[in-house]
Amino acid sequence: MGAEWHRELYGVAVSGGGDSMALLDLMHQLLPRQVQAATVDHGLRAASADEAALVGSHCAALGVPWTCLRPPHAIKGSLQAEARLARYALLERWRRDEGIGFLLTAHHADDQLETLVMRLNRASGVGGMAGIRRRQGRILRPLLDWRRAELAQWLHARSVPHVEDPSNADPRFDRARLRLQLGQQDWLDPLAATRTAAWLDQADQALDWMVGQAIARWPDAADPAIIRDEAYPDELFRRIILHRLLAHQPGLSVRGIALDGVMAAMRGGRRAMVGALLIDPASATAPTLWRISAAPRRKPNIK
Repeated sequence: MGAEWHRELYGVAVSGGGDSMALLDLMHQLLPRQVQAATVDHGLRAASADEAALVGSHCAALGVPWTCLRPPHAIKGSLQAEARLARYALLERWRRDEGIGFLLTAHHADDQLETLVMRLNRASGVGGMAGIRRRQGRILRPLLDWRRAELAQWLHARSVPHVEDPSNADPRFDRARLRLQLGQQDWLDPLAATRTAAWLDQADQALDWMVGQAIARWPDAADPAIIRDEAYPDELFRRIILHRLLAHQPGLSVRGIALDGVMAAMRGGRRAMVGALLIDPASATAPTLWRISAAPRRKPNIK
């Protein structure tokens, strides 16, 4: 570990489940005076307040500062997806407010395998198959080389209290059903999956670096409305298109299959549309040059 590891504050996201309680205990053993903890209580289950209280009590016994965070609004839409978004937003705000350097989550090798299988089934590209990243900005996941069973052994050996989240075995959720199936096989190696995901993460970063290098060589690189195609391989050109679209509309979400359709239209010399943005050939004499513009607003249908 670099010297900076010993100067930072680390915030651990602790649900009260075994994985996160093991991470809290490990971090407390490693850096006892540099750890804080936070629990997000969504209030979705009757037992959630008691689970949060268990974390608070254990943190008090360890001497670890602890905060319970609650979303200001009820979760709507997809329960697990929306809860995850709300959880990370609350934890990031807490991290900044407390002056904490990094937020740690307890994702491990078995979680990584589950994620890769789910994304494989959804036809994810290189970025998606990189799975759970070891680091995303200020989020660190130090347990990706640990198995779930190893964490359980740690908890037992140190008598660390924890709870079992019933949603982890709830067949209404895709991940819970997959977890049950993967638990019944022994030929898929979660640690090998973790190494594969790490290599794909490196490949994803390398491709993004190549996009930056390619665009920097354009004579009109400073104009974010311009897209050029210098016979780039499909994966590189796909990323160039997305890079330029995001320059116009940060946060734009485009599924891979939709981006393939945009790329096919452009290489066929046709107009493409993504959300409220148009991509048009710059001229008939420059078939490898396109310009992005805002789509005209539709006139209201007045009867």
